[in-house]
Amino acid sequence: MRKIQGLRWYMIALVTMGTILGYLTRNTIAAAAPTLMEELHISTQQYSYIIAAYSACYTIMQPVAGYALDVLGTKVGYAFFAVAWAIFCGATALAGSWGGLAIARGAVGAAEAAMIPAGLKASSEWFPAKERSIAVGYFNVGSSIGGMIAPPLVVWAIVMHSWQMAFIISGVLSFAWAMAWLVFYKHPRDQKRLSEEEREYIIGGQEAHHQTNNSKKMSAWKILQNRQFWGIALPRFLAEPAWGTFNAWIPLFMFKAYGFDLKHIAMFAWMPMLFADLGCIVGGYLPPLFQRVFGVNLIVSRKLVVTMGALLMIAPGTIGLFTSPYVAIALLCVGGFAHQSLSGALITLSSDVFGRNEVATANGLTGMAAWTASTMFALVVGALADTLGFSPLFAALAVFDVLGAIVIWTVLQNKPISELEEQQKPKQALA
Repeated sequence: MRKIQGLRWYMIALVTMGTILGYLTRNTIAAAAPTLMEELHISTQQYSYIIAAYSACYTIMQPVAGYALDVLGTKVGYAFFAVAWAIFCGATALAGSWGGLAIARGAVGAAEAAMIPAGLKASSEWFPAKERSIAVGYFNVGSSIGGMIAPPLVVWAIVMHSWQMAFIISGVLSFAWAMAWLVFYKHPRDQKRLSEEEREYIIGGQEAHHQTNNSKKMSAWKILQNRQFWGIALPRFLAEPAWGTFNAWIPLFMFKAYGFDLKHIAMFAWMPMLFADLGCIVGGYLPPLFQRVFGVNLIVSRKLVVTMGALLMIAPGTIGLFTSPYVAIALLCVGGFAHQSLSGALITLSSDVFGRNEVATANGLTGMAAWTASTMFALVVGALADTLGFSPLFAALAVFDVLGAIVIWTVLQNKPISELEEQQKPKQALA
């Protein structure tokens, strides 16, 4: 059988396509929001309930999905969840009120909870440690590409047919990808088209806690008791409201704050997502660069990326100081770049700190922390946007990210759990 050179990059491209379609289904509701609010007589607060339903179900299912992926494996587990979100997204077209939309979007959120843990698990299987942040950056770029595609695609579907068609198209595309995933994805040890040279490069470049597949697995309770977990979970808790706001509220922000119609939303709402794409890619290449330039280890290099992103997030926090919608879009573009660069580093840290048998579970639990904050902030936006305005809310997001950077330096230790446990053994023996 002919071997394919650089097969790991084809695998991460497949993962990226899944992320693109997952975020397309996620952002379809945001792009269609002005039309939905008009046709179904939905208020801003009711719209926040729809967003919160998605976020809450996503939050609850994060650890469940992570555990299921660790048990079922990346191939079968991810396919199962992808088929589910495709069906639920298409079913959104049947909704006739904000309550129906909330139920349908909650179901989509529950299924899509597997998306990031699955992408991280696939990256940890297919890439050596030194390339893992690059791989995560590439699959994470799908989140902003999906958000970038959504406004023009949804507006086209509404103009050509109806808002219902936008959800049907997104669902069909996701279902087709799930079938492709089942056909093409395999673990490196099972992939016959992978050359022995590349297989050795991948496995030989992974940390010890990713090379071995022993039966020892940290329980969710033990993960929650670990300081390293909170060193990742708390910064994600503080950072995620920004991405939830970017995904769910930018089209409505442009509509309410600047009077943008569907045409202008289609023209401009995708731009912050384009810069978010750049943030994913640049953020993936920065850790190896920081390691070479500053001589720091893997975990410290991720901390530096998080810090850089947090400082750049101050830019969208100043939106209230300007009246021009084009300045606002530019600042949101900086914010998109900033958040996705730090988000990729935070997501990758789970695979740096935890072993292969619990990486998806750990990432699901940190994701649960992140989306708890996103759910709460969505309700805050819905309650205050019409009275207080969006500007103070964007300022709060900047403060959250700076606090997250402080937490990661003070709580997260600079070694994986396996090394920290090895250090503790002599002390325990002496005791």
